[in-house]
Amino acid sequence: MYNPQERTKPEGTVCDPVSLEIIRGAIAAAQSEMEALLERTAISAFIREKKDFYTALFDGNGVMAVGSMVPVFGDMTGPVFDKFPADTMKPGDLYWYNDCYGSRGAVSHSNDQVLLAPVFKDGKRSAFVMSWAHFADIGGMRPGSISPDATDIYQEGIIIPVTKLIDQGVTNEATLSIFHRNSRFPEQSIGDMRALMASVEVGVKRIGEILDRFGAQVVEDALAQLLTRTRKLVRAKLAETFDYGTHKFTDAIDTDGHGNGPYKMRFALTREKGADGEDRFIFDATESDDQAPGPVNFLMNRGVPGMALGLFYLGGDPAQVCNAGGPQALHDVKLRQGSFLQPNFPASLGMRGLTMMRVLSALNGLVNAAGGKAPASNSAYVITIMRGNYKDDAGELQRFLLADGIGVGYGARPDADGIDAVYFVAQENYPVEFLEVGYPVRLRTYGIVRDSGGAGKFRGGCGIIREYEILAEDLLLAVRIDSVKNPPWGIHGGMGGGTGRVTVNPGKPGERILAPLSDGNKLVKGDILRMETGGGGGYGHPFDRRLDAVLEDVLGGFVSAEAAERLYGVVMNGNRIDEAATVALRANRPATRAFHRQEYVDVLA
Repeated sequence: MYNPQERTKPEGTVCDPVSLEIIRGAIAAAQSEMEALLERTAISAFIREKKDFYTALFDGNGVMAVGSMVPVFGDMTGPVFDKFPADTMKPGDLYWYNDCYGSRGAVSHSNDQVLLAPVFKDGKRSAFVMSWAHFADIGGMRPGSISPDATDIYQEGIIIPVTKLIDQGVTNEATLSIFHRNSRFPEQSIGDMRALMASVEVGVKRIGEILDRFGAQVVEDALAQLLTRTRKLVRAKLAETFDYGTHKFTDAIDTDGHGNGPYKMRFALTREKGADGEDRFIFDATESDDQAPGPVNFLMNRGVPGMALGLFYLGGDPAQVCNAGGPQALHDVKLRQGSFLQPNFPASLGMRGLTMMRVLSALNGLVNAAGGKAPASNSAYVITIMRGNYKDDAGELQRFLLADGIGVGYGARPDADGIDAVYFVAQENYPVEFLEVGYPVRLRTYGIVRDSGGAGKFRGGCGIIREYEILAEDLLLAVRIDSVKNPPWGIHGGMGGGTGRVTVNPGKPGERILAPLSDGNKLVKGDILRMETGGGGGYGHPFDRRLDAVLEDVLGGFVSAEAAERLYGVVMNGNRIDEAATVALRANRPATRAFHRQEYVDVLA
């Protein structure tokens, strides 16, 4: 990790303010180029279309200096240093891992592959670049490597401990061959790995050019200043939000897919005075429930809470940088070994996205419980994994794998509605044309789930409805939906978001509802699969919502006329508001409490 004692000059005396901003922009441009190359050259849909990849830059000591705006980063370089000391690294080296437990949760499920390379200037190690992407299939018990049926991590595909993939320019082809041989779709695996390696290569080149232009000392000082800037900003914001003492919040996921649950995460953040008179901020999740038999465990790296809180406080400000300043703002992070946020090896982790998304919402709840202004809760993005066989143009059976991630509604904000139909951060829902051209499905419906956003002065975001007509001869379906028993909470009078569900052959004699976290669901050609995803929680009393906003929601298909009257106190008369009836109805204002999840409560427990 970065050691300020190693600096030869005080921070800020080498890189002037103008050069600092130029370097910040140059690094961001290099990162964008790495991501663009990866997106355009990868083979599998989850990288190319879904954009499930991230890049980052670290200083010469391995501290993250610039990263993607993704609140799940932890210590990515430490696991490499454990096995390959930084002083032994050479130009042209490249390191690789996907070992969740071996990396202490730096990577949190096995499909994600991490590549890390050092950058040298005049023989001195001056930086590192990283690319990370989700691979479609790496072996395991089911195609796609992720299944609700999994009970240990060995069932989720091949595990790569920290490995030197390239030694001073010479690639370990044998290691790559073993990895690709474990994939059911090796052509995709080979193409994606080439794209990931190329992304790192261009990152090394671009950071090298920045070092050549400004010099290693100037760049080192610039990265240190950016790190300090973020750390100070986040600590100042924490002090504005959290008074002295301990603040708590509890949230839950529904199940692990094996009949167990709910699983509660219990968070606390303490602000206290240290022995030096400075504030200390301590995050504690030790009271969270025990680990699950099923794959919803989240091996949370200790850097994640600070990274998530840091990104909230940065608020998308383009003048700020996502880096290790967020994690460094917290003085301690306490986790309990054996909990579902710090499970014991070899607990399964493949569906950790459900828990990860609830962790992010619970951190928002912690901010709100302390009097801050974070958004209401959101659902976790929905995943369907379809595996099966279809007939090609020659009538021959061909196998396919379609992992379709579907967006949900996000929580309303203190001054704006929640965002509709969001997958996660910069990732995207597959377009209809892409799905129909590339896979044996036909999209019959793709739109917004009406009334799924939690009612409020600011409405929660709405979820998505997709209806697939199955064109494959046979299909085995895995489904991942959460927030059904414990839907996203609303706040300050805002109501909780709607829930998702999965229906096969809706409205037909053979209609059936599938378990929201399940695998082995069999479908055949001609079946209709309807996916409906949940919405985000509302913010503020629904009767305070502007009439024109309610009207716009009704006409746009986001809110039904019945819900407008029942929840918002707005009476519709055709396509217009009956203002007299609305005034009379809103005069009887329902009482509310702090949170809403199916009912109004003071505290979520």
